[in-house]
Amino acid sequence: SEQKIVKAGDKDLDGQLDFEEFVHYLQDHEKKLRLVFKSLDKKNDGRIDAQEIVQSLRDLGVKISEQQAEKILKSMDKNGTMTIDWNEWRDYHLLHPVENIPEIILYWKHSTIFDVGENLTVPDEFTVEERQTGMWWRHLVAGGGAGAVSRTCTAPLDRLKVLMQVHASRSNNMCIIGGFTQMIREGGPRSLWRGNGINVLKIAPESAIKFMAYEQIKRFIGTDQEMLRIHERLLAGSLAGAIAQSSIYPMEVLKTRMALRKTGQYSGMLDCAKNILSKEGMAAFYKGYIPNMLGIIPYAGIDLAVYETLKNAWLQRYAVNSADPGVFVLLACGTISSTCGQLASYPLALVRTRMQAQASVEGAPEVTMRGLFKHILKTEGAFGLYRGLAPNFMKVIPAVSISYVVYENLKMTLGV
Repeated sequence: SEQKIVKAGDKDLDGQLDFEEFVHYLQDHEKKLRLVFKSLDKKNDGRIDAQEIVQSLRDLGVKISEQQAEKILKSMDKNGTMTIDWNEWRDYHLLHPVENIPEIILYWKHSTIFDVGENLTVPDEFTVEERQTGMWWRHLVAGGGAGAVSRTCTAPLDRLKVLMQVHASRSNNMCIIGGFTQMIREGGPRSLWRGNGINVLKIAPESAIKFMAYEQIKRFIGTDQEMLRIHERLLAGSLAGAIAQSSIYPMEVLKTRMALRKTGQYSGMLDCAKNILSKEGMAAFYKGYIPNMLGIIPYAGIDLAVYETLKNAWLQRYAVNSADPGVFVLLACGTISSTCGQLASYPLALVRTRMQAQASVEGAPEVTMRGLFKHILKTEGAFGLYRGLAPNFMKVIPAVSISYVVYENLKMTLGV
């Protein structure tokens, strides 16, 4: 606690607090405490009771019992009324900077900073203050930059996954080392990053469209809660994801074609787009659209459900004095939930990629989603629906870790 106070109040960065800095810290901290007190005081009666604590945490998706809320109250309640007034709240927290409700939101909101190169995550929640001060766009810029670095670092694994999804079969059992060897032999080390340019370029438009759509859908739902409940987040996030994906889907097809191209086939992204348009028509840019849309619900639903389950389990068991889980717990929760979401939606993602790649194989017949599922199950069995899963899972932990580190550094640079 003492270290946190010194760090928060030390304006001249000399490692010590002088009297002026200490007074400034207390005034600033008291303002924040007043805002938190008001957000908890649902009845506007100047007092916080156990039910209000339960409701406030439930709005964030954190479930605690009334008995647990009463334990929280007892630690602050000086006069035995089982309610807390402003003076009791301030006296307890002023020199005891434990994590408060807004900080719980910041720690635990299921964030898109966990970028694993997929496009189906539910958008970030932003508080009213973040939206009014314009802090939201800095979060988006930091998240976009983190995603770009993370995807670039894991691009060779992503390209290997696409190759295995399209070309691997029982007769062509492509392994990880063999796949990398084949790519380098065909196009040199630079070929490992084919398709990465368009994969990075689509981050910005997709994030912006998803955020704007999410905010509009929240208004349409008509909730008066600042933070949506889990089922509302799933509905709003899935719809926003569908809108964003529909808008940028041609870039998805381009990414797949660029990843699969042979040396000298296209001079660049524009040449690839022109080629597809002249030979296959506009409809080619929406191949695989249906399995892509169908994959949003299982991915987002399982991702959110697993994250919330892990979060609540940790809070129930370990959140004795603090709601701060630490970086490792957050990364572990994000990695496990994302992995489970990908596992559930992977067969749809594989079929989508094969449909996107169809016309890149000359003379290949047009196959429907249903026909492709049947063909894979018939010729390769259920295992065939999970081709490329190994490199896909191999990139999850490095992708999540890299995006988290870059995001935190970009946030500091942008003054978040």
